[in-house]
Amino acid sequence: MPTRGVVYVHSTPLAVCSHVEWAIARVLAAPVNLQWTAQPVDPGARRAECGWTGRPGTGAELAAALRQWPMIRFEVTEEPSPGADGERFMHVPGRGLFRATVGAAGDIQLGEDRLRSIMATVRAPEGLAHALDKALGTAWDAELEPYRHAGDGAPVTLLTRVG
Repeated sequence: MPTRGVVYVHSTPLAVCSHVEWAIARVLAAPVNLQWTAQPVDPGARRAECGWTGRPGTGAELAAALRQWPMIRFEVTEEPSPGADGERFMHVPGRGLFRATVGAAGDIQLGEDRLRSIMATVRAPEGLAHALDKALGTAWDAELEPYRHAGDGAPVTLLTRVG
């Protein structure tokens, strides 16, 4: 069963735009021509987004392809599909890649073993709050939020690939 998702390139230098398109096209095995717009939060940078359809795990492949350029701010989402959890990837320069499992509503989900590990290693309430923030990717969300809002109303490129 195919799944679908979205690639959000929140910020990339102009010189890297074509490389981003080639990387996405390589993963999707389909030509990609994104509609790049200015990123007001980062003068001189560009932003774009596109929907995609592919097999489960395509989101992880897209994130791996895009993280070749450490200066890019991006997110990749993959919706849950039969037998596969959804995923969300966020990349911020200097912070690296964050990956989380997401449910049908798009919420990050922490598994029982992860929660038990956090509870076993944390000694104080402040430590618990810090560990949960880290597990939820709060720092990545905080850094990407201004870039997300700057893209409100921007054009969306829809891509589809089945099989």
